[in-house]
Amino acid sequence: MINYADYFPFWKDLTEPQRTTLNHAITLRHVAKGTILHNGSEDCVGLFLVLQGQLRAYIVSDEGREITLYRLLERDMCLFSAACMMNSIQFDITISAERNSEVLHIPTKAYQELMLQSAPVANYTNELMASRFSDVMWLLDQILYKRLDARLAAFLLEESELDETRELKLTHEAIAHHLGSAREVVTRMLKYFQTEGIVALSRGGVAIMNEEKLARLAQGSIR
Repeated sequence: MINYADYFPFWKDLTEPQRTTLNHAITLRHVAKGTILHNGSEDCVGLFLVLQGQLRAYIVSDEGREITLYRLLERDMCLFSAACMMNSIQFDITISAERNSEVLHIPTKAYQELMLQSAPVANYTNELMASRFSDVMWLLDQILYKRLDARLAAFLLEESELDETRELKLTHEAIAHHLGSAREVVTRMLKYFQTEGIVALSRGGVAIMNEEKLARLAQGSIR
């Protein structure tokens, strides 16, 4: 039995009828790694709250190049998969499962009605939206003003922390997708890191050998 009070900060402020309505609307979904939960602004599927696992929010350019906007971890809610409920805001964001995950799915209509009825829900939604915009603006600053070596170093450290290991199972292409770069550029940078003794490369993997050097490179690019 899921205790919604542990996941929704506004739960205590809802009336019993509102709690009942939300409870009936929510469904539990088990999604396999690689599953696309939301694909672009035309796909307004509703909101997702992560119980277990990890989701990735990213955009794809007209040329097919990807860049990660942010990750969604346990207790994080995905708002832009229901962007249609926010007037004049449309995002062609794709949401996919980076790991086998359990998520709560809230239909757009049910959440929108709740937001109109409850000021705490509306306030929470606005705060969440501001937080996500902050993530996107931080990323824009990184792309415009930070060197790729710093961004790559920060990404490797972030992955190491998320996976709790220095042995990262990542292809160069996957890293390029996260950083919005070309695979060839990432490969050259990783090979430079290897010559400096910072990482060791293998087929489909990157091992962090000198975390201190990596952290120095990543200064200014770690969230």
